[in-house]
Amino acid sequence: MIKPFSLQPLKNLAEHQNESATRKLGQLNRQQQDTQQKLDMLREYRKDYQNRLQEATQGGMDPAGLCNFQQFINKLDEAISQQIKAVEKSKISTQTGRDEFSITQRKLKSFDTLQQRHIEAQRAASGKYEQKMQDEHSSLSTARKMAEEQNR
Repeated sequence: MIKPFSLQPLKNLAEHQNESATRKLGQLNRQQQDTQQKLDMLREYRKDYQNRLQEATQGGMDPAGLCNFQQFINKLDEAISQQIKAVEKSKISTQTGRDEFSITQRKLKSFDTLQQRHIEAQRAASGKYEQKMQDEHSSLSTARKMAEEQNR
């Protein structure tokens, strides 16, 4: 009879942790993409606004309008700087998520290997038991035949 895998509860826990790490990594990847897209959008907006400023200054612009343009560009620069920090933080979080995912993958693979070894050992033991039973049956059968022949 095949014995159940004694580490099955731990394997189930490892599977759950791996599924959780997979979901978390997916979320972290999406967040990183979102923060990068926002940064790209801010940079594009700043570039567009800088071009507008150049066009406006070439056509002549009053000092108040120039000051407003420059203040707005400075605010965009601050937003870009903050978004760069958010992207870097997101990259670090995503890498941490990748590391966690790799750890759970290795752990799960280890439990799978142990389970396969357990199954193979159980099959081998079962095969030995069946062979032993066949040998005993054969020995008994031979002994009976010999006893019958002696009785004749």
